[in-house]
Amino acid sequence: MSDIRKRSGKKGNTYQVRYPNSKTKSGYAFATFKTLKEARAFLESGKARQQAQGAHSGHSYRVDNAIDIWLKICEKEGCNGRDPVTEYTLKNYRYMASIMNAYDWSADIAALQSTDIVEFRSWLLQNYSRYLARKVLSLFSSMMKEMAIRGHVAVNVATGISVNTSSRYDQPVTPPTIEEFHALLAAADRLANSKNRQIARNWQRFRPMIYLAGDTGMRPGELLALPRANVTRKEIKVDRAVERSGKKISVTKTPAGWRWIDISPETADLVLHYIEHHAPPSPYDLVFPTASGRWQCINNWRNRPFSAACIEAGLVKEVEENGKIVEKPKFSPYDLRHFYASMLIEQRVNLKRIQKLMGHSDITTTLNVYGHLIEKAEADEEEGRGLISSLRENSCGEFVASTL
Repeated sequence: MSDIRKRSGKKGNTYQVRYPNSKTKSGYAFATFKTLKEARAFLESGKARQQAQGAHSGHSYRVDNAIDIWLKICEKEGCNGRDPVTEYTLKNYRYMASIMNAYDWSADIAALQSTDIVEFRSWLLQNYSRYLARKVLSLFSSMMKEMAIRGHVAVNVATGISVNTSSRYDQPVTPPTIEEFHALLAAADRLANSKNRQIARNWQRFRPMIYLAGDTGMRPGELLALPRANVTRKEIKVDRAVERSGKKISVTKTPAGWRWIDISPETADLVLHYIEHHAPPSPYDLVFPTASGRWQCINNWRNRPFSAACIEAGLVKEVEENGKIVEKPKFSPYDLRHFYASMLIEQRVNLKRIQKLMGHSDITTTLNVYGHLIEKAEADEEEGRGLISSLRENSCGEFVASTL
């Protein structure tokens, strides 16, 4: 239990705060202040309470110890009741942990205050990119939350301290228009019917991939890991993906990624025809395997066939490289996912339904990525209508305002 005691000496009155501390023999530590106000502020700051929690749990971890414990929880149990992370995610977490450990932490984890986290944030922003600083700080807060849940600290002092995701340099997603999407499909059709036998043979596989990506909004990793057993004439089941490292097929990015998506009859015909007549055998039951039966490389899919389709469709942009103006594909495979979302928005699909079809675990993700498209669709629908006009249309009685 913490308390404040008034002390009188040669230098006048001081105020001593006594609070539990597991490191001392007596089980208590002391802090002395010139005024009662300072002593009370120390208690109210939570530092003494955090020290008391450390004494109660019998542990007083250094920050690097706590990070190691958190990594093991992520690997073996899963944080906060979630599933254990994948091998690739764990590798990323370990890299982020190395950045956390590179900081000169001046206090044990139970003694950290919010000001310490703010200083850590400043250090991150001064030494790393804004994106990386945001990721590291977010994971540090997750680590602190896990320590709080397990009783190693009283409160998560990192709560509410973050690096803003918005930036004046951020650009909203610009999906292909309907005309551009049709041009891409037409390009895939032409390549699949090329007089060059090698090109035509390759596009027996790539053509249904482009159709399916645009028709379902699947992530590229989900498309390349799609099993044949998950394809029917009416829908696709998404339950696994190629990890970003490209070395392994694992579960989807989040549990929310497990979903069923309706597909168009023409897309189903293309995909099923390819499976039945052209797809190589695959020990992984893949719809679109390589000749060896393994999954395709995401980078190869983006840089070769998809880029070729963009160029064939005339969907290119001019960029400067090494002092020269060159043509580059205007879109990437992920832009077909954005196109799918834009069409759902255009069709006024319920926002929760969009979240589910996109495989977003949190609806804020849907709003952050596609909020500007939603606003545009609503603005287009309401163009030329004021509030009173809309009230007139929805009113069940007579509009009584007089005109002058």
